[in-house]
Amino acid sequence: MSFLVENFAPDEVEMRQAYCDALIAEAEVNDKLMVIDADVSHSVGTGRFYKAFPDRAVNCGIMEAQAVGMSAGLSATGMVPFFHAFGIFATRRVFDQLFLSCAYQNLNVKIIGADPGVTAAQNGGTHMPFEDLGLMRLIPHATVVEPADSTMYASVVKEMAETYGVFYLRTSRRKTVRIYRDGTKFRIGRAMRLYEGKDVCLIACGIMVYEAIRAREILKLEGIDAGVIDMHTIKPIDREAVLEAARTCGAIVTAENHNVIGGLGSAVSELLGAEYPAPVERVGVFESFGEVGTQAYLQERFKLTAEEIARKARICIERKGGIR
Repeated sequence: MSFLVENFAPDEVEMRQAYCDALIAEAEVNDKLMVIDADVSHSVGTGRFYKAFPDRAVNCGIMEAQAVGMSAGLSATGMVPFFHAFGIFATRRVFDQLFLSCAYQNLNVKIIGADPGVTAAQNGGTHMPFEDLGLMRLIPHATVVEPADSTMYASVVKEMAETYGVFYLRTSRRKTVRIYRDGTKFRIGRAMRLYEGKDVCLIACGIMVYEAIRAREILKLEGIDAGVIDMHTIKPIDREAVLEAARTCGAIVTAENHNVIGGLGSAVSELLGAEYPAPVERVGVFESFGEVGTQAYLQERFKLTAEEIARKARICIERKGGIR
């Protein structure tokens, strides 16, 4: 596909740097945009925003609930607040405030959750959210997005800022594998169909998109034709992309850096169960808390790997009756 890079390799730009670039670019044309931080301007990378717009950035300290309340108040006055914290504190710790102060009041608040799942790495289990997608999917009318690489920010941040409502952007802080060419356009709610396939479709989000691409190559050596979809918007999910994949392949594998309950795997299974029953296998975290370790170790520990996706693909193909 023309929007994919020629060679997949670690990006030269950190995700937080690319995010802040997109945030500053949008703030230059939108004087309502504000940054609200829970003492994470260095960690999340918003420090440059403070320098560019010192009167439109507030550090609330390590008081996430207060920061959400401030964001709700700012939205009520017509501002567009972007609230930043580590993913675990941007969702689970302040869920009641997000639900009642922001969503229930039909306000316009953007929540940025950093270091989700195993990308929290050395910060360990207390900072490692495997349930944030599930929590945010439960909020009525909330939009939930997880970019696969830094290229996505230019489109996604702009659309978030210009679209009214509660949004959750789940993102790694550090470098990820570059997947998309510069200038690629993305639309929230529209999946990126990276590769067509007829035997099984691998539907992934976030860091697992690259693992799905690798799994496709593993399966290709075995004569299995796997499609790959980047489902960067978990809610609202791209119904047509999922249903078409099920009709074409008859077997689906989901892959996410998250609990298999509540996130992408659940969203896909719920849709297919209601509209087009087909075998689904899920790659993700099963009944576990987080741990301390490098991201590479943790991906192996929780089987968030290309090899596991390929293994689940073989099971799923067998469940549908084999290769057609």
